[in-house]
Amino acid sequence: MPIRYYRLFDILQRRKLKKTDLLHLANISSPTLAKLSKGETVTTEVIEKICNALDVQPGDIMEFERMPQSTMRIKTERIDA
Repeated sequence: MPIRYYRLFDILQRRKLKKTDLLHLANISSPTLAKLSKGETVTTEVIEKICNALDVQPGDIMEFERMPQSTMRIKTERIDA
């Protein structure tokens, strides 16, 4: 899970909002909220809705977690001239 959303849930907690409040504020679905809670992939449209609803920037609600080099697979392609 290279993208983590714990910052989003921290913001909700500080603002005394529940996850269900976010459903209504951002007009997102329950399955989408479940994806966020599990750290799964969501669309940029969802991120945009949340940012608009909470008046924040994407970096305020999510964090990129770099994978260790040893677990990354690098695909190289041969370019024929």
